[in-house]
Amino acid sequence: MKCIILIIDGMADRPTKENDYKTPLQAAKTPNMDKIAEEGINGIMDPISPGIRVGSDTAHLSILGYDPYKVYTGRGPFEAAGVGVDVKPGDIAFRCNFATVDENFVVLDRRADRIREGTDKLAETINSMKLEEDVEIIFKESTGHRAVLVLRGENLSDKITDADPKVENKRVKDVKPLDDSFEAKFTASILNKFVKNSYKLLEKHPINLKRIKEGKKPANIILPRGGGKVPSLENFCEKYNLKAACIAETGLIMGIARLAGMDVIEVPTATGGTDTDLNSIVKTILSTLDKYDFLLVNIDGADEAGHDGNFEEKKEFIERIDEVVISKILNCEDICLVLTADHTTPVSVKDHTGDPVPIVIRCPGVRIDDVKRFDEISASKGGLGRIKGSDIMNIILDLTNRSEKFGA
Repeated sequence: MKCIILIIDGMADRPTKENDYKTPLQAAKTPNMDKIAEEGINGIMDPISPGIRVGSDTAHLSILGYDPYKVYTGRGPFEAAGVGVDVKPGDIAFRCNFATVDENFVVLDRRADRIREGTDKLAETINSMKLEEDVEIIFKESTGHRAVLVLRGENLSDKITDADPKVENKRVKDVKPLDDSFEAKFTASILNKFVKNSYKLLEKHPINLKRIKEGKKPANIILPRGGGKVPSLENFCEKYNLKAACIAETGLIMGIARLAGMDVIEVPTATGGTDTDLNSIVKTILSTLDKYDFLLVNIDGADEAGHDGNFEEKKEFIERIDEVVISKILNCEDICLVLTADHTTPVSVKDHTGDPVPIVIRCPGVRIDDVKRFDEISASKGGLGRIKGSDIMNIILDLTNRSEKFGA
């Protein structure tokens, strides 16, 4: 039996007074998700533990059966691996944003108008930067406004703060060491030079001059954050005796899969966000399924709408997923399907929160409960109860008769 974990990134939400005390998922018309709920066992899931505000990285690690408190070193290494950088032991990797600042380094837009085009040319320019003879800079664009930075060399440390203030109308932060070691002080100095030099190189770049003419904000600085050393993960395929692959749009999720030893199947036309090509995603899922025992699928878009505080956009994107993706997967036979989110991203908060997310498992032989709709409130009444992300792989292995008995 095949297994699919389908994660709709940031889909879960909180009810708002302005929208008749409904979440976007409750307000959305999702007949196909509802059918899965009706034919499966439902519940709510804490990606790590109740009240913990998880990132997509720590949530996915937990869902795949890893302990984030033991293996997580920062988001940067996963982002770097996800966009194809061959990260090595000792490397310090950062996730980055192409951003917009004024001449005083005040951040005007952390995502540079959600830039989509020309980032490869900007990345080429950044890679021409020279800082220290013994430190190599590897910079690569990811999807949209995202990018990665890897520092390679001697005397480097990940015990440093972020340059990204994480909000608009604040100055770019000075990177500081988190301990008194020479390595931390040296790395903080390197990163501060990198940020300042990125502004010098990008301020008058032809791509940005063109953007300004078009009335768009320039991507005139690189803001690194989430630095970490490359972690060591137990091979997922060997751990569970599964031939496994990942289908995702974002470098972060692809990077987690690569470092876990899973194959990564890239979606040719996926760009991330609510304008992503869902038809291309579902075609990739269906064409890949025969070759693997296990698929991890992540669909971005709902999360971005949540971060933007856009209720209607989030609702409509969920409806599109239901119509385009879920409707096709419903027709697959002999599948153990898990449908859930990795975290809650309420439009009222515009960030991740520690609320549990809805989850449903549709599988031959599963105990079907009385839930008829898939949403945060309906799912809480299901037979699965309240579980943790770290429970999912054990449940899947049991339902597909891959579990070994514990005890006599």
